[in-house]
Amino acid sequence: MAVDDKTMFEIYRETDYNRAFHSIFYTDLEEHAREREIAKAAAGETVYTGFIADERKEDARAEIERILDELNDMDEDEAGMSRDEIERRLAPYLVGGPGSLAH
Repeated sequence: MAVDDKTMFEIYRETDYNRAFHSIFYTDLEEHAREREIAKAAAGETVYTGFIADERKEDARAEIERILDELNDMDEDEAGMSRDEIERRLAPYLVGGPGSLAH
């Protein structure tokens, strides 16, 4: 799969008081917001990073949103999801990437 056929994404958790979970799709960032969005993700705690196939991107986004909703609905101190559970749920959409970036 060519680099142009996949999108790198990250699920991360804010480290400030809110501690909310978010996602970022790096190759979809608009130029004017790129630095700000990357800085927000870099300041957070990485939960999961990987690549999704572009032809399945919309379905992948929907599943990632469901994961984020579940994480954000959990008690703040106990919120979390195992890497294996995230991979299981995203398996239909994931593709390999440089250095296998999934955490």
